[in-house]
Parts: sequence; C-alpha cells; structure tokens
Amino acid sequence: MGIEFRDPQLLAAALTHKSFLNERPDDCAESNERLEFLGDGVVNFIVGKSMYERAREAPEGELTTRRSHAVRREALASAASRMGLGEHLVMGRGEFESGGPERSTNLADAFEALSGAVFLDRGFDACERIVLDWLGPEIDQALRTDDPKDPKSVLQEMMQGQGGPSPRYRVTPADDDHSDPWFNVEVLLDGRVAGTGSGGRKVDAERAAAVEAMSRMTDETMEDRDA
Repeated sequence: MGIEFRDPQLLAAALTHKSFLNERPDDCAESNERLEFLGDGVVNFIVGKSMYERAREAPEGELTTRRSHAVRREALASAASRMGLGEHLVMGRGEFESGGPERSTNLADAFEALSGAVFLDRGFDACERIVLDWLGPEIDQALRTDDPKDPKSVLQEMMQGQGGPSPRYRVTPADDDHSDPWFNVEVLLDGRVAGTGSGGRKVDAERAAAVEAMSRMTDETMEDRDA
C-alpha cells in the first residue's frame, strides 16, 4: 500500500481474526473487531464524501443508496481480494482450513479493520487515499449503475405494480461451516419461496434473496411470452 506503520501492532491487529485468539489467547492481544468497527465508519464517510463531490446533482436518497452499493460486504471483499489481504490474515486452524482466507465476511472485515488502522496510524488523508485507490472500481460502478435502488425496494415496487402481496423475508437455519455470523434468508411472495440469499449480514442476505426472486420472475415472464 506504500505505507510504513508507525505502530506495527495496529497492522497486526487489523489482520488478526478472532478465531486466532480463541485458539491461542496468549499469543495475541487483540483481534480486528474493534478496528473493524472504526473502519466501518471511516470507509462510509470517505465513500460518502467522494460521491457527494462527484455526483453533485444527486439527491440525498440516491446518494445513500449508491453508497450502500459501494460499501456492501461483497464490494469490500472484492477490494480486499485485489489487495491480497486473505494471504496475510492470521486466524485459527479451524477457520483457515474451512476456507477462511477466501471468505467474503473475513475479507470485508479485514478491509474495514485495515482502514481503521491506517486512519489511527497515519491520519485521514492516508486512509482516504487507500480507500479510494482500492475501492475505486466499486465506487465507480455504484455511480454508473442505471438503477441504484436497493433490490428489496425494487422487488417491493414490482409486486405493488402487479397488485401482488408485499415480499416477506424469513431467516432460515444457517449451516455450521461459518464461525462468524451468517444468515440464510428466504423471500416469500404470497406464501411461496421466490428466492433465497446468504450473507454475513441479514440485510445482505435479504438483498441477495430479492435479486434471485426478481431474476426468477423475469425468467417466468419470458417463458410465458415464448409459450
């Protein structure tokens, strides 16, 4: 990243998954959870500031939605993957062997934690440069997309336009392969499962389910037309 940390312990903490502390509590003082909390706020601010300056005609609601696209877990994980963060994460054996270095939840958390560490160690300007450099493609995509609306809102509007029932989201049991919080969600339309989604946050899982439901609805419409 072109940064030399004044406090190497901040960098070490940013790259330490909590599973390492669970298995070897005497070998490390802190995981990246607190830095992730700080980095979440810093990244949101930096992305919001960038969009405010670049999309000068966009109203507040549109900016909020576009920012949510740029800072969603999948976007942060993509940036972290390009940085190669997964190769440097320190984690417990169980988490590592179950695919922890490639898991989107871990990568996104590490990106936020690293951003928080840079902010504390080198200040806002250095942190802003890092975030915009590595998250730039996701920010550009969020600003370019023709429809920046949240997928849940789009699905809601589609159902209203058809005179159908409002979507209902239901959390289903998650498998045991994830040591971090993980949500599986079904979206129901008129009592029927129309789509499913998964994610490290409930809202991400709901959005994924809404996208699948809309894709299925489009496919069914095309099949009806072909018939």
